[in-house]
Amino acid sequence: MAFTLDELVGRFGGVVIGDGACRITGLAPLDQAGPEHLSFLANPKYLSQVETTRAAAVLITASELEKLSPDLAQRGRNFLVAANPYAYFARVAQRFVALAQPAQPAGRHPSAVIDATARVADSAYIGPNVVVEAGAVIGERVQLDAQVFIGRGVTLEDDVHLFPKVTVYHGCRIGARTQIHAGAVIGADGFGFAPDFTRDGGEWVKIPQVGTVQIGVDVDIGANTTIDRGAMADTVIEACVKIDNLVQIGHNCRIGAYTVIAGCTGIAGSTTLGRHCMIGGAVGIGGHLTLADRVTVAGKSSVTKSLTKAGVYASTFPAIESADWNRNAVLMRNLDKMRARLKQLEAALEATPR
Repeated sequence: MAFTLDELVGRFGGVVIGDGACRITGLAPLDQAGPEHLSFLANPKYLSQVETTRAAAVLITASELEKLSPDLAQRGRNFLVAANPYAYFARVAQRFVALAQPAQPAGRHPSAVIDATARVADSAYIGPNVVVEAGAVIGERVQLDAQVFIGRGVTLEDDVHLFPKVTVYHGCRIGARTQIHAGAVIGADGFGFAPDFTRDGGEWVKIPQVGTVQIGVDVDIGANTTIDRGAMADTVIEACVKIDNLVQIGHNCRIGAYTVIAGCTGIAGSTTLGRHCMIGGAVGIGGHLTLADRVTVAGKSSVTKSLTKAGVYASTFPAIESADWNRNAVLMRNLDKMRARLKQLEAALEATPR
């Protein structure tokens, strides 16, 4: 597998500075690249590595290229100038992967169990021990890897890929070109229980979860992530949302288009995230909240109220030495007393003749 720089420009755009016939056979970071690799500069702090890299060519913006030594091109160095080198690099990487890993050929493994009322496109691949229940619809070129479970009435639109052991409960819909990685669970019951207790006892009464999960097109969902079905209405994941591994999304949530959510985040039920939000790892978001479009929440933050304006939010306490933390903890335990004393001093000051 190899591409010349001119071939890459013909497919993905950009401008070559140097030898357009230069051949690329792989991709690598600046500090690890060899004379056969294409690399990229996505962060200006690594600009010095562009001067020393052994890469055959470097993806770079025009403005960053101007900061480099002017004689680099004269020394035979090659550059591919693009507005967004990181995204360009990702698209080239997709092309290499597509060539290295051809699509799974269509067919049904003999061990798959497919209900007679399910509609499965001839171009779909149904892997070992897959179960497809009654009334399910499997679109063109769908790929279901080993031990995937598709509940009754589920719809998978064209080019969906479910990795091994993904479970999709009844009635859910997954949009075209969506990928869901191993062990993810889509459409399990939301955590809904009504308390009915008296002094002498009682119980938690389960609330039936009769909604579904509706997932848009071009969504990516990481391994072992869970998205609960709605209690009455549906849980909705809009188009182009990217969700990392081990994320929990509660019932009746709505995640706006193009939002990204990093691993170990938990979102409680009936919360709405706007479009183009960025949620860091291990964030906790309370229930029945609304986050506006283009909200960024830093990792490990706790969101307990709605965030109605775009911006960057954080509530984490950075790690410090244990002794310093212990001293600060003592102060926090006494904040109520300090507040009371402050109020007394303010009252006394107000009462002092001027």
